[in-house]
Amino acid sequence: MITVYHGSIVEVRKPLVVLGRPNLDFGKGFYLTDMEEQARRWAVRMGTRRLSYPILNIYELDIDTVKRNYRYLQFNAYDKDWLDFIVGNRKGKMLWKDYDIVEGGVANDNVIDTVEDYMRGRMSAEAALRELSKHQPNNQLCVLCQQIIDKYLCFVESKRI
Repeated sequence: MITVYHGSIVEVRKPLVVLGRPNLDFGKGFYLTDMEEQARRWAVRMGTRRLSYPILNIYELDIDTVKRNYRYLQFNAYDKDWLDFIVGNRKGKMLWKDYDIVEGGVANDNVIDTVEDYMRGRMSAEAALRELSKHQPNNQLCVLCQQIIDKYLCFVESKRI
């Protein structure tokens, strides 16, 4: 079991993958991270945007069972495979459809300009990868399969931050 977090402006006891947007980094699903500070920053950012209180939702995830029994894709670095997957999904190619859960680096404020320059053809893949190599990836997990949430993700608590 691992502890995972979801930053929001609402308590999310029973996540639903169908509420996700399809053209995000890892697809239409429920996004989590194993990095508490990252989830806190996202919650504060959302709270500021929507003039609401930030909420940190905390869960336990049976990741070992999920990895064994579901279609799991993991990116360990900001590499060409990660970059192409992110860009493909943002362009609507739905590369995430072949997986039940995807884990890897976040296309956050530190790297988004590089990703967008590559998407628009303003930067070659080689140049983008050189730039991305300067950054340590954060981590996100996108659960794309409702069954994983229902069986293997257990809500622990939420905290107003």
